[in-house]
Amino acid sequence: MDKRNALRAGAVSATVTLMMLLSSPAMALTRDDGDDPGTGLSVGQTVGLYVVIPLAAFAIIAALAAMPYGKKKK
Repeated sequence: MDKRNALRAGAVSATVTLMMLLSSPAMALTRDDGDDPGTGLSVGQTVGLYVVIPLAAFAIIAALAAMPYGKKKK
């Protein structure tokens, strides 16, 4: 029974892998309707988009969350 299940699992895995390998590059170089990739981002734009903006958003949210605990009256 275990040998039969292992054989079945191996056959299914091999079939799925083969199908994925055969279908992945299909029509990869053909442009579709509306496919206009445009220009790429520079290094500065990439760093700004994926590093600076999230850090700034985190700092703003942290500052807004800490405001009620800021200065307390004595």
